[in-house]
Amino acid sequence: MRRLRPWVPVVLYAGLVFWLSSQSSPLPFLPEGIWSYDKLLHASEYAVLGLLLARALRAGGLSPARAFLGALLLGSLFGASDELHQSFVPSRSCDPRDWAADTAGAAAGAVLGARSLRPRRARASIRA
Repeated sequence: MRRLRPWVPVVLYAGLVFWLSSQSSPLPFLPEGIWSYDKLLHASEYAVLGLLLARALRAGGLSPARAFLGALLLGSLFGASDELHQSFVPSRSCDPRDWAADTAGAAAGAVLGARSLRPRRARASIRA
């Protein structure tokens, strides 16, 4: 169970992203002008995902470089599947530029996440 704990935030956040992508009008409470920053919003959303992925991979014992690469790959694949998913939602579309922004955001977040944790060391026990 301990190995699954770091993945809980990843799964919850991915579920939130999927739910938001299922909406014909995502986040209607945001000011209308903010949608002119669409690519920045995509990058920010996926930076959080990249960070969570890299932290979960690091907690599993991967090196920072491998955690970064894994988070980048998983974040990019999730972004591609999210864009495909949006093509089935009314008034949404599949945009390769959004996917590029998703991937760039995942990379930025993965850098932070991969460097944020130190690998676990085995605890030495002193027995008398």
